[in-house]
Amino acid sequence: MNSERWVRAIAGIFILLSVILGAPASPAFVSQWFLAVTLFVGLNLLQSGFTCFCPLERILIAAGVRDARVCGR
Repeated sequence: MNSERWVRAIAGIFILLSVILGAPASPAFVSQWFLAVTLFVGLNLLQSGFTCFCPLERILIAAGVRDARVCGR
């Protein structure tokens, strides 16, 4: 998998886990503050769409994951 696919997968995992842990109707509810993680990931994905800068992608590329070569790079 390339870096873009890893970013999408990791973002999806974080969003699912934070909703499961932060939604009051969930059987695994811990605190509504977990929804802040959902907000953070969503905002990061949004700004990444406009600026083509994603901190997680930079970390993954530095760790040796193949670069997706998107956004005109």
